[in-house]
Amino acid sequence: MPGNSRNASKRVTSKKTAVRGTGGKNRDSLKGRGKTLPADERPWHKGYSGTEQLPDKTARKQDKERRQAAAQGRAPKVGQPGSKDTTWGRGGGRATGRTMQQQRGGKLPNRGPRVAPGRKSNPTREGPELLLGRNPVVEALRALVPATALYVAQGIDVDDRVTEIVRTAGDRGIPILEISRNELDRMTGGVLHQGIGLQIPPFAYEDFNDLLAAALEQTAPLLVALDGITDPRNVGAVIRSVAAFGAHGIFLPERRAAGITATAWRTSAGAAARVPVSQVVNMTRSIKEAQKAGFTAVGLDADGETDLYELEAAVGPLLVVVGSEGRGLSRLVGETCDLRVRIPMAADVESLNASVAAAVTLAEVTRRRLYT
Repeated sequence: MPGNSRNASKRVTSKKTAVRGTGGKNRDSLKGRGKTLPADERPWHKGYSGTEQLPDKTARKQDKERRQAAAQGRAPKVGQPGSKDTTWGRGGGRATGRTMQQQRGGKLPNRGPRVAPGRKSNPTREGPELLLGRNPVVEALRALVPATALYVAQGIDVDDRVTEIVRTAGDRGIPILEISRNELDRMTGGVLHQGIGLQIPPFAYEDFNDLLAAALEQTAPLLVALDGITDPRNVGAVIRSVAAFGAHGIFLPERRAAGITATAWRTSAGAAARVPVSQVVNMTRSIKEAQKAGFTAVGLDADGETDLYELEAAVGPLLVVVGSEGRGLSRLVGETCDLRVRIPMAADVESLNASVAAAVTLAEVTRRRLYT
């Protein structure tokens, strides 16, 4: 009886070796895989430098993944060669404050982002966003916002903005995927997209301490705080007003409030690329920190005791606090503000939209500072 019945694992046949004469189609199976490549030479590794040419097999796999992503209406899983940043914004990666200007000039800094000790940049919890519209997309590309894919509708009317978008995306190595207009409509849920969509990773916010310090460097610091605004369109409209009237930053709460989404970006017409935006854990505590730094906090309230046109504090360091769409300022935030300011209205209207109220207030503050 062959073998040993007491040892079931004992080999009873000879070890298989290469068949004599193998040298045709199975030649590669006899070769070793070679040395292990370092991280900066592996295209699939986050440490990949992006300077080496992709192997043919890897390039084919990445191209296949991008095509599948376009067909399914999602962002491709493959990243950009050499890209280590998964968030975007003035507070994310290496594109904060002065660094953004240095990158526009083609110079990369030797230091990381300005982040307070023991704290990290705080990206949103949401997944990637699809930025829509020609103006928002071109502003995002000009601001070096990281992107994973550019979707262009077939038969799009080409103008100067579309030409710049496609050229810039190509120069930056962003995959350009041409899809049908119906497919782009499905991806956007019927939102007006003008034939252009840019897939961007979650937004990274500026650190609040950096936002405060940068504002205090200005001659007349002006900040805006949003107390629980839940409509991203209102957030985008306020950011646009902040940029238009020369305010130096905006901060909003992390929870129970809208953040910088693709909708907010579209409403701001790309102004979010130029305005520092910060998220804070506790709005009341952040307002108190601004007050300690020398800001006068004024809350917009329809029943406020101070008329906007009599606001003498407008010429000094000012923090304008805008309440939510329905309930206005929360109780603690309202009690923390130094003043409650009302906007006088001729007609008997209950209140103004949050973004409109912010724009009116910022316009009056700017007028006072220019002509006082």
